[in-house]
Amino acid sequence: MSKIHVMDEILANKIAAGEVVERCSSVVKELVENSIDANSSEIKIELIDAGTKQIKVTDNGIGMAEDDAVLAFSRHATSKLIDEDDLYRIETLGFRGEALPSIASVSKVSLDTSNGEVGTHVEIVGGHIKETKSGSLRKGTCITIKDLFYNTPARLKHMKSLYTELANVTDYVNKIALSHPDIKFILVNNDNILLNTDGSNNVLKTIKAIYGLEVAKKMLTLKTEDNDYTIDGFLSLPEVHRSSRNHMITLVNGRVVRNVELNRIINDSYHSFKPDNRYPIVVLNITVDPSLIDVNIHPTKMDIKFSKFEELKSLIEKAIKDLLHKKRLISHIEVKEEKEEVKSEPIKKNYVQSQLFVEREVKEEENPYTNEEQVLFVNNDLIEKEEIIEQENDEIIEDKKERLPEIYPVGLVHGTYIICQNEKGMYLIDQHAAKERINYEFYKYQLGHPNEASISLLFPITLELSNSEFIIIKEHLSLLEKLGFSIEEFGINSLIIKAHPTWLPKNYESEAIRKIIDVIINCDKDFSIEKFNEKTATMLSCKMAIKANTSITLEEMERLINDLRNCDNPFNCPHGRPTLVFYSNYDLEKLFKRSGFENKV
Repeated sequence: MSKIHVMDEILANKIAAGEVVERCSSVVKELVENSIDANSSEIKIELIDAGTKQIKVTDNGIGMAEDDAVLAFSRHATSKLIDEDDLYRIETLGFRGEALPSIASVSKVSLDTSNGEVGTHVEIVGGHIKETKSGSLRKGTCITIKDLFYNTPARLKHMKSLYTELANVTDYVNKIALSHPDIKFILVNNDNILLNTDGSNNVLKTIKAIYGLEVAKKMLTLKTEDNDYTIDGFLSLPEVHRSSRNHMITLVNGRVVRNVELNRIINDSYHSFKPDNRYPIVVLNITVDPSLIDVNIHPTKMDIKFSKFEELKSLIEKAIKDLLHKKRLISHIEVKEEKEEVKSEPIKKNYVQSQLFVEREVKEEENPYTNEEQVLFVNNDLIEKEEIIEQENDEIIEDKKERLPEIYPVGLVHGTYIICQNEKGMYLIDQHAAKERINYEFYKYQLGHPNEASISLLFPITLELSNSEFIIIKEHLSLLEKLGFSIEEFGINSLIIKAHPTWLPKNYESEAIRKIIDVIINCDKDFSIEKFNEKTATMLSCKMAIKANTSITLEEMERLINDLRNCDNPFNCPHGRPTLVFYSNYDLEKLFKRSGFENKV
C-alpha cells in the first residue's frame, strides 16, 4: 500500500494559513488588498476587540458573481493570473490564490457580494461551505471573519495582547492608506474611529490624517527619476524623527514592501542631520515596470527583488542628499497658545480614540507592523479643517552661503549659547555644536584629500600596543603614511611616530594621534576608508570644539558664524544635534503676551 497520498484540501489550507495568516493584521492585509484589486474607492475595516473576535471589511468594488464567490475559497483560485507570462508582469496586490481559503480554514466566514446584477451570500465554517444563497444587490463586497483560529488553539494561544494586535492592524492600514491616497479608508475598533482618510488622492492630507498637522507641515516633497525608476513622495525635516524604522515606508507600484537595504540607504542619507539612533518619517513611492521586480518570494508578498538595485539605491541616496543640502533646516521654536478649558460632554463612541498605548511584546524584526513607541491616531473631524496644508521650508536655496541667513551676535548665555538676531527674529547658536560641525567638515576634507605635507616631531611619540593591536596597526600603516604620518616599528609590539600631517589641531597633536590609532584599532572587521574617515573626523571635531561654559568675544562669535555659513550642513553637529534654533518675532511677542495688543510699548 502506498505511503504517499495527496493531502486533504482543508489540511493543506491550514498549513498554508501558517504563513499567510500570522495574526489579525495578516487577515486585514489580505482582505484589504482584495478590495483594492476590485477597484474600490472606499474601504471600511471594522474590528471587534482588535480583530480577535471579528474582522469586517466592506468595499464598493466590482463585486463577484455567485460562481466566483464560491470558487474564490478554493485553493489557488484567482482572477489575477491566467498564464505563466502574467507571473512576470504582476500589476495586482494579490495573485497567489491562497489567502481566502487559508483564512476560511481557521475561522468562520460570512461573505456578501454583488456585481450589481446578482447578490450572493456565502457562509463558511472551518473551510467547509455551509450555506450559499441570494444576497443584497449593493455593489461591492462585505466579508466578515469571526473567531479567528478557533480551530487551531496553539495559534490562538500565542496571539498577543489586544493593544498589540490593534497596533499591528492600524500600522498596516496607515501604510496602505499612504500607498493609495485615492481610496477612502475608515478603520474602526469597537465603534471607535481610528483612521478616516478622505480619498482625495492627496498624500500629504493622508499623512496629516495619520501623523497630525504639525508633522504634515514639516514634510519635504521628493521627486526624481531615471530610465527605469520614478520616485516620488515625502520625507520629514531632520527635526522630525521617531525611535523606530517603522515610519520609513517604501511603496513599489502601490504595494507596501519591506526592504532592509532600502531603509538603510534612506536613513544613511540623513547622516549627521539627525541623531543616529533616531529615524525619519518617509513615504517613498517607487514606480517601475513590473517586469523589473519580483514579488513572488514569500506568501505575504512584502519581500521584493529589484533588477538594477544598485542604480535604485544610488538614485534614492542622491535625491535625498541633494534635497536636504538645498533646504534651510533651522529648527523653528513655536510658542503654543494657551487655550481656555471648555467643559463639554464626553466624546461619543464613534469619535476618535485619540491615544493608544502599545504594549511592546514583539521585536520589530519579528513583526513589521508594530510601532516601538506610543501610537497616535487622529481623526480628520477633530483636526482643524484646512484644505491646504502649507509645508514649511519649501524654498530651495542653491547658494550654499545663503542657506544660513545673515544674523548678528549680541551676547552669550552661560558661556554656551550665542544670542543672535535679524529682522525676522532671534536665533540661539550652540557654540560647541557649531564648532563641532566646522571641525568635522574640515577634518573630513583633509582625510579625503591627503597630501604629503607633514611636521616632524621634536620628541617622537612611542606607542606600546598589545600583540593583536600591533598586528592591526601594521596592516594599516600604508593608510597612515598616506595621510602624512611617519611611523616605524620600535621594538616588540611598539611603534614610534616621527612626523604627523600639518592639519592636526595645534597643541593637541599627541592626543589626536593616539585617538586616530584607537579609531583604527576599534574599527569593525569590515574596515573601509569611508568608515575610518567618518569616525576620525567625528572624533577630532568633538574633542577640539569649544567647550561649554567658555566665554568668547563678539569677534570670535562672528568668525564662528561665518565659518558655519561655509559648511555644507550648517544646521547640525556630526551627531545630528541642532546647531541653532529660531524664534520668530511673532513667537517672541506671544511669549510676552504682546501679540494680541494693537498698541505695543
